[in-house]
Amino acid sequence: MFDILSRIRRVGGLSEPLPAQDADTGLTAIQRELHDVFGRALCIRHVDAGSCNGCELEIHALSNPYYNLEGAGIRFVASPRHADLLLVTGPVSVNMEEALKQTYEAMPEPKWVLAVGDCGACGGIFGANYATRGPISDVIPVHAVVNGCPPSPLAILRGLLHITRHLPS
Repeated sequence: MFDILSRIRRVGGLSEPLPAQDADTGLTAIQRELHDVFGRALCIRHVDAGSCNGCELEIHALSNPYYNLEGAGIRFVASPRHADLLLVTGPVSVNMEEALKQTYEAMPEPKWVLAVGDCGACGGIFGANYATRGPISDVIPVHAVVNGCPPSPLAILRGLLHITRHLPS
């Protein structure tokens, strides 16, 4: 215990400071508009179709207090039967193709699909090969794409706002 305390005293705090709120990002404005546009909780079912988990780390960051996804009225659900939106990451691997199709079919209408990351958009560095079917749009219909490898949490929030603002319910 003494070693830990003396190390803390020598090194100091190791946590990063809170990022400065950039006027251009308008995080709270995006959160407010998401809630205003949708008017109720947006339920998301996330499927990892074979990604490297870089996009998942950014998706998990949406739940931290800085991005406050729940405060914007957006939540992740375990069942596709309760979901309004299917958020898919990664190129679709051969082993996940049927599971992705079944998840999409289990969702009630209207159902939207958001492809997150370059792999979901075009296959990324994996492309289509013996192990992957390529982009998500080759397996199920995609309504919007968030590009990036991985995309930032703010880009994912913008993608959610785009899909809820521009698609009919």
